[in-house]
Amino acid sequence: MEDGGGQIGFIISILSQAIFPFNFHTQSTPSDLLSVLGPKSQSSKIKPLVAHDLNSCLKFLVPFTPTSPKLRSRKCLTTKKDLGLAKIGASDRREVDELIWWPPEPVLELARLAVDSGGDPAAIQRALDPTMIAVPDVEGLKENRCELTRTPYGRRFISEELNFYCCPGSYHWADHIPKPLGFLSRPPLSCRRHRTTWFHAKEYPAYDKEVFPYNMGFCQKGSNVKYDDSMNLRNILWLAPLPSNSTKAWVAPGVLVVLDARPEGIIYRDLIPEYVNFARTIYEDDLGDVAVDVNYLDVGAAIPDYQIFIC
Repeated sequence: MEDGGGQIGFIISILSQAIFPFNFHTQSTPSDLLSVLGPKSQSSKIKPLVAHDLNSCLKFLVPFTPTSPKLRSRKCLTTKKDLGLAKIGASDRREVDELIWWPPEPVLELARLAVDSGGDPAAIQRALDPTMIAVPDVEGLKENRCELTRTPYGRRFISEELNFYCCPGSYHWADHIPKPLGFLSRPPLSCRRHRTTWFHAKEYPAYDKEVFPYNMGFCQKGSNVKYDDSMNLRNILWLAPLPSNSTKAWVAPGVLVVLDARPEGIIYRDLIPEYVNFARTIYEDDLGDVAVDVNYLDVGAAIPDYQIFIC
């Protein structure tokens, strides 16, 4: 895994022209992306060529369709020591996948709340404990004038199960994310909105006059995050299970997918702003109002101690 130089841990269209010999340009939108990842009632409404090109850019970290029926609900872990499969009652990879498809009840409740509220960010924010927690000076970043968080303080969810599930280092995430990406780049950021969570891996690559001649400000200082082809895979998306808006049923399971932003693909072409295409960044606010940022910071001294600060 990248360690960001001792920095803080984390916070596809190649076949279209072969099939269609004419150079049709099919513009896609973030909404198209979410629809392709949704139930058939949504995905069937997308233009076939757009759907084809988007699907060719999706690298699923768990199967898109669960391989068996939903298991009985299980509570999430609440301590950092409980990181093993046995501790969560999971005996194999399929049961770890289950935590992505069908998370513990507190996560499902939050997903339903997000939909029932019409995507109102305040509905998510009301699930936060009102206690303000000062964001510490992690590894001397204040000296470098690096501001990793939107505010100088953070909060946590009232539910400890939610706090654990949101931690990028938790087993259900860490067991799925490709090791070349890892969760150890700067900053450790996941952005939760409505029923989606973005993970941006490999933030702030080190300046290199040959391969990455870009100055990204104070937070780039001291980084040794290597810029290479794995940057194409830095945008990782988790969609929570989708509840029905008329019954207590669930319309679709959770989805965990890497968005391949290689330059010849539709995601690079349509979803990444031109001014930041060198960093392959998809901005979460292109999908709507951001509810919260979940910052995952190592506040330890001699021994790593990762904690979340929700801003």
